[in-house]
Amino acid sequence: MSDSMNASSQRGSCTLVGAGPGDPELLTLKAVKAIQAATVLLVDDLVGDDILAYARPGARIVHVGKRGGCRSTPQAFIERLMISAVQEGETVVRLKGGDPFIFGRGGEEVEHLRAAGIEARVVNGITAGLAAVSALGVPLTHRDHAQGVLFVTGHAKTGEASSERATDWRQLAATARDARLTLVIYMGVTGVAHIQDELLHGLAGETPVAVIQHASLPQQRHVATTLARLRTDLAAAGMASPAIIVVGDVLRGMAAAEASPTRFGT
Repeated sequence: MSDSMNASSQRGSCTLVGAGPGDPELLTLKAVKAIQAATVLLVDDLVGDDILAYARPGARIVHVGKRGGCRSTPQAFIERLMISAVQEGETVVRLKGGDPFIFGRGGEEVEHLRAAGIEARVVNGITAGLAAVSALGVPLTHRDHAQGVLFVTGHAKTGEASSERATDWRQLAATARDARLTLVIYMGVTGVAHIQDELLHGLAGETPVAVIQHASLPQQRHVATTLARLRTDLAAAGMASPAIIVVGDVLRGMAAAEASPTRFGT
């Protein structure tokens, strides 16, 4: 048997798995099965121990932290780990918070795996932007308030913050206003002052905003406010990442149920 045939027979597999927003009960059955089958798990920072409890005894768990604003494992290093483990015959699961294909760099990882001759599988997870508003009892879309939803990152790729690829918040605000869309902003807390200022060029100051931290987890809390008061109320609450910022009229139902216009906690 040739060396190439030996290498092929020893090759393992790789699955990108969405761990959801944090609550282990929100995992899909397919995700649980993939985690249980893995011999190597490459785990993002926001994946909790309750989810890792599904791993098989003896599985190698490698933490490759990825969190906005913190020191992270280089993406190129993670991709090399994935490829080398598959080539060594391991059943690899790349375990990511939320969904691998929504701000999870899943697309980049699939491209690198394919370039190495490895066809990756993907198991979707509930994305934090959906879980966050669901936890507040409000929808992302509503026939009376929002005809669609825009998911956008508040964290530009390193080196591109002032480039032509930087997010055009003014354009997004105008689009959300004219098309009646809900804005769901991931990783936006660090740059909230800039985001707020830019959105106010197209959206009214009284536009409802909610910021949800640790969506779906026991320590979840939120701030209900308006676009004009966003940074002030966020600072007063001491809110930090990981958090989702939701902007739009779908939140008016929640605001009406609140005891006061701005409320902290769950």
